[in-house]
Amino acid sequence: MNASTDLVGTEFWARPHAERHAEFARLRELGAPVFYAEPRIPFVREGKGFYALVRHADVVEASRNTKVFSSEPAATSPEPPPWVAALFGRPMVNMDDPRHGRLRRIVSRAFSPKMLAGLADDVQATATRIVDDVEREGAGDFVEQIAARLPIEVICAMMGIPPEQRPYVLKRIDVMTEYSGVRGSLFSPRTLRLLAGNLKAIVDLHRLVAKMARERRGNPQDDLVSALVNANVDGEALTIRELGSFFDLLLVAGNETTRNALSHGIRLFTEHPDQREYLLADYDSRIGPAIEEIVRYVSPIIQFRRTLKSPYTLGGHPFHPGDKVVLFYQAANRDPDVFPNPNSFDITRSPNPHVGFGGPGAHLCLGANLARMELKIMFRELFTRLPDIQTKGDPTYLLSNFDNGVTHQPYTF
Repeated sequence: MNASTDLVGTEFWARPHAERHAEFARLRELGAPVFYAEPRIPFVREGKGFYALVRHADVVEASRNTKVFSSEPAATSPEPPPWVAALFGRPMVNMDDPRHGRLRRIVSRAFSPKMLAGLADDVQATATRIVDDVEREGAGDFVEQIAARLPIEVICAMMGIPPEQRPYVLKRIDVMTEYSGVRGSLFSPRTLRLLAGNLKAIVDLHRLVAKMARERRGNPQDDLVSALVNANVDGEALTIRELGSFFDLLLVAGNETTRNALSHGIRLFTEHPDQREYLLADYDSRIGPAIEEIVRYVSPIIQFRRTLKSPYTLGGHPFHPGDKVVLFYQAANRDPDVFPNPNSFDITRSPNPHVGFGGPGAHLCLGANLARMELKIMFRELFTRLPDIQTKGDPTYLLSNFDNGVTHQPYTF
């Protein structure tokens, strides 16, 4: 089945969010998944096209069935060429079992309840320091002063990256994010510049973490790099190349989810003062459901891709090996068959089986509970110390079909 609106090009992703959600609603009503062709991208795999999965049930089913819906050769769009994996290694998000399972077992130790409990004081200290700086500097750009700082400082602290190197890391994350998703004309000089910048950023970060890994193998310290490169009781550890790929994933996924949820969240509470008042009347018991609703409503990561490994029928459509599907979490999270009044922001929503951290199954976001903890602590710090904080003017959005990012958000307090 073909569609009149193109989900591939820049034009659709530059449209207002409400118009994009209206188009996803139209696609859901069509029933069967819709096919979209893709152009060839310079130096990257030739686009075979994909079927858009926009219904909640379809996204959940594909997420759970990893034996049919494969993350290889890539879960990201566009798919990187084979030489990228050969040079930098394949990130865990682009793997199937057993390789995916092995890496997930190793890195999951970083997100165990015990590890997260130990991080709580560090997250609180970081949030306090950020608001201290805001009180001293005054209000400007919420993204730059608050949302972008919290997750990157927490991740760098986990990894053992010293404070003086964190601006260097953040700059390279921004370059990598700019390349993701839509980039305008595929043959333009800007596309080639962004691709070159993306590859250089990856090289720079891999060099940084490789140097740390070599140091920690001979002199382990109380940080995540030491834990991941030194064998544990099961004899499993990451190679330096695997550590570099994990670092890429942690910096992009772990940073962007929290950053986007904070940026969108402060705007949502500004636009819905009744929801904010309800939250603050009993913060500790209501912030959990509030975070889930922010993540559902916003969908910080818009989509991931899968490739069919065997014949399968989904949503009434017969798929064949090699077919590509894109799981649009943003569309699934507004499915009225699952979420009554899906376009309403309602922090009392229950149940709330959103897929904002990915669909259920082997690839469910490992860092979801870390993101929840960061959001809980940061919003408490903001609303307690800056009780009249609110956005001021319209945000500037990142042009991307992957990352529902906010690049600038004026605010006041």
